[in-house]
Amino acid sequence: MSHEERAINTGVAAKNGTPAAVREVPEAPLQLVTFELGGERFAVEIDAVREIIRLVELTRVPNSPPDIAGVINLRGTLFPVIDLRIRFGFPVVARDDHSRIVVLTPGGRGAGFIVDRVHEVLNLDQKTMCASPEMIGSIDADCVKGIAGIGERLLIVLEPGKLFHFPEPADAGTAADAA
Repeated sequence: MSHEERAINTGVAAKNGTPAAVREVPEAPLQLVTFELGGERFAVEIDAVREIIRLVELTRVPNSPPDIAGVINLRGTLFPVIDLRIRFGFPVVARDDHSRIVVLTPGGRGAGFIVDRVHEVLNLDQKTMCASPEMIGSIDADCVKGIAGIGERLLIVLEPGKLFHFPEPADAGTAADAA
């Protein structure tokens, strides 16, 4: 039987509910951008990263939560910037030349967060990542995708969509009815 015939038979068997030979497909490694915050190593998937920029002057927003450091204008688009040190309950320290803003666009919505320094892009075998405990220090477990050992250090992989709490857009019909 040729390779093509075997592939067709396997597909037909699967359609008919007959078990076909199962071949394990290895999971693609996660591509991560790693960074440091409060002496700890963190990472986010590179697909969620729009860009990484030097720390620029932020415009404060009155009455915003304490962890919202301000907003930036990045080529005509405004992005809120979150101070992850405050969000995660780390001590606030002076920022330096290594500080960066990592701009993410999870789910099409953008925001940035301040980190102490960006390290590298690495490929992580998903099998080396463990589920996170309910709470890691002051970091909510919802924000953590998993934890991996990299050499002697632990790497906390963050869930980009959970780092930012965007309000749901108001329903135009409901808003019009209320008026």
